[in-house]
Amino acid sequence: MSDPVIKRALVSVSDKTGIVDFCRELSLLGVEIFSTGGTLKSLQDAGVSAASISNITGFPEIMDGRVKTLHPKIHGGLLAVRENTDHVKQAVENGIGFIDLVVVNLYPFEATIAKPDVTFEDAIENIDIGGPSMLRSAAKNNESVTVITDSADYALVLKEMKENNGATRRATRLRLATKVFTETSRYDGAIAAYLVKASASEQSAAASSMTVKLERELDMRYGENPHQSAGFYKLTDSDGSRSFGDFFEKLHGKELSYNNMLDIAAATGVIEEFRGEDPSVVIVKHTNPCGVAQAPTLAEAYRRAFSTDTQAPFGGIIAFNRPLDMEAAVAVNEIFTEILIAPAFEEGVLELLMKKKDRRLVLQKKALPKGGWEFKSTPFGMLVQERDSKIVAREDLTVVTKRQPTEEELSDLMFAWKICKHIKSNTILYVKNRQTYGVGAGQMSRVDSSKIARWKASEVNLDLKGSVVASDAFFPFADGLLAAAEAGVTAVIQPGGSIRDNEVIEAADANNLAMVFTGMRHFKH
Repeated sequence: MSDPVIKRALVSVSDKTGIVDFCRELSLLGVEIFSTGGTLKSLQDAGVSAASISNITGFPEIMDGRVKTLHPKIHGGLLAVRENTDHVKQAVENGIGFIDLVVVNLYPFEATIAKPDVTFEDAIENIDIGGPSMLRSAAKNNESVTVITDSADYALVLKEMKENNGATRRATRLRLATKVFTETSRYDGAIAAYLVKASASEQSAAASSMTVKLERELDMRYGENPHQSAGFYKLTDSDGSRSFGDFFEKLHGKELSYNNMLDIAAATGVIEEFRGEDPSVVIVKHTNPCGVAQAPTLAEAYRRAFSTDTQAPFGGIIAFNRPLDMEAAVAVNEIFTEILIAPAFEEGVLELLMKKKDRRLVLQKKALPKGGWEFKSTPFGMLVQERDSKIVAREDLTVVTKRQPTEEELSDLMFAWKICKHIKSNTILYVKNRQTYGVGAGQMSRVDSSKIARWKASEVNLDLKGSVVASDAFFPFADGLLAAAEAGVTAVIQPGGSIRDNEVIEAADANNLAMVFTGMRHFKH
């Protein structure tokens, strides 16, 4: 079968980028153009020959434009199989003319719901009905119909028409049809996600079904290992659409890898805990915080965070809660780090740091969203859970020991608790003067994590005497707490909830420790 020549086109677009020039070229190629509403007016105002869709349907646009293209003379003209004699006969009998080209993009539903003051009524009014229907009809009949939903494809279609006596190539029609179904699927998913969120605004449970749309945004250098391919995908779900580019911009360095993206997520997740607070620095290695500190200056905070573990930061990821200044940059530049993340870079800092070509410099453009859902895949399905974004305030703490924590201890306990939930379980974290002193992460037993944390502190000559300790889950036995007391801690923060809580409390009292319960655990698998 030869490629069908485009003789009649139906054009109806919300985004009018390039549409006048495109239709002017179509008209010069002898294509008869039919259009609707604002698109028709734009074409006619520009002197492009175009007729109303009503000329085809014999019916006016009604109900504020809600009904204009949902008509047999439109969809018959799109869906008729040109090689099917019965289809052709029925088209003739019913006065249906073939439509060879459809140019449609959809009402801006996602842009509408992204507005902070959008009403439910506005959102509903921006659900396109006729557009997706025409696109799907045209895409289904791609043997005969060319369909465009993206202005970026105008030039290609014109080029092929000029080279092919007014026709497009079969491969192009198929590619454009595929693009349509991808677009309408994404569009419907955004609508479904919005309605799920609107109908479940007072519910915290996971929905009975979820529509998740993934669109590749970045190629990764490789996955967890060089033999594994990987990509980074934009996510659209019930919480809207998110992408790396929404929140970050890579200013310098080679392509990011799969592991880099995980570490960026981990580092910024921790630094967000200290947004708006004193200068804070987070150092992450293999998604675990290995050093966190606050201080009067960013440079001092970095040096203190680095002193927690002077080996792990090599090749690590560092995040800052303030614009990276020259003093801190000079300190950081003493070692090689994979990635530096900051909300801004002061004058001269980028020039200094860019001298190490393999280092990535990442600008964090805005705060990460709170709450929402996170997804983890297994070989047998997908796990979905709420993000661990709950915050414990001082007034939420329950003091369970005879001794009340001092103001200084409370400050360190709250600092430790913010970090604790970002460390892999089992977690034991020692903190002193708003600086991590020892991190025990990802061990099979809490006692092992405690031993590792104490060992790490001793390796860098940090004295745990006078520190506080945080545990992401309750101490199942008193031995973990006794190990902390032996190390010199004076206060403890933990969720509580063990059947042996009384034994643990008694051990704390016997060692003159202050202990608070949060009532909330932070397992991180």
